[in-house]
Amino acid sequence: MQKWQAVAGIIARGHQVASGMAKNSPYPRGTIEMQTPFFQKLGLDLSAFFPGTLNISISPRSFIIKQPEYTFKNIQWHQEYPSEDFSFSPCRVIFQEITYLGLVYYPHPETKIGHFQDPAIVEVIVSSFITQIHYGDRLILEVNPRAIVIS
Repeated sequence: MQKWQAVAGIIARGHQVASGMAKNSPYPRGTIEMQTPFFQKLGLDLSAFFPGTLNISISPRSFIIKQPEYTFKNIQWHQEYPSEDFSFSPCRVIFQEITYLGLVYYPHPETKIGHFQDPAIVEVIVSSFITQIHYGDRLILEVNPRAIVIS
């Protein structure tokens, strides 16, 4: 049975490039949709997840990826940009007493171009679009403490 570590979080505004909703984004389909085929070829099927991320602030806490379930290196997902490394770890988001399965989505900052995240922001891909969630809403994020260290 999976053990989870719970941490309180607040939905924060992201760059909106993961979902493709950003104005003037160089990724009109969104980065997640564009990256999905690359991850699928390597054994991670994201087709059951909403192709965007929730940006969850766990401030004043932060996190470190320790032993993620998946790590993919040197993914050349866009022809005009350098390759990137990505890690994923199962998680759960509890919002309004409903639990959503998810994955922590972690583009490694040392290989990520632009759109750098605050170290207190956890990007999460969830199993379905949560229509009633808004910026500033509080939720609980549960992570595998062997994979992700919350400090």
